[in-house]
Amino acid sequence: MKKAYLVHGWEGYPNNCWFPWLKNKLEEFNFEVIIPQMPNPGEPKIETWVPHLQEIAKEADEESIFIGHSIGCQTIIRFLETLNKKVKASFFVAGFFHLDLSDHPDDIEIAKPWLETPIDLEKVKTNCEKFIALFSTDDEYVPVSEEKVFQEKLNAKSIVLENRAHFEIYKELPELFEEIQQLYK
Repeated sequence: MKKAYLVHGWEGYPNNCWFPWLKNKLEEFNFEVIIPQMPNPGEPKIETWVPHLQEIAKEADEESIFIGHSIGCQTIIRFLETLNKKVKASFFVAGFFHLDLSDHPDDIEIAKPWLETPIDLEKVKTNCEKFIALFSTDDEYVPVSEEKVFQEKLNAKSIVLENRAHFEIYKELPELFEEIQQLYK
């Protein structure tokens, strides 16, 4: 059976934003959907989030897909770096390699390790067949210029949507589901 692993973002939880809607759509599309509660979401750390995903996704295989929101995308990228097998695809919603935290100085210390700890991107690309990244023109945290960064670093297909903020206030994300469906045509 196809599996989808959804990883929420900073201060997120499994029933956050568009996750319940996407879970239902994926289940209708014959996916087993796994949405773990990530540890201490108010202070996400690489050393707890990546091992947690490793434990949850140890059954991942070439039919598995990963979907992340915000820091959940970083978690997936770092998880892929640890694999010794290939998964089908990774979808990043408001993913980042750089952040604009000028209006959020209290978040800088938490974000710093995620932004500065190196990633073996060649290993990441070896372990995932396809990358698709969605960005918003008015995201207050993730600059829309990350679209080009994801294209350059991961050869990702990038999609820029108008005025979706950081995607956390939306209950549906049909553009994401359409991209998932395209994988299976």
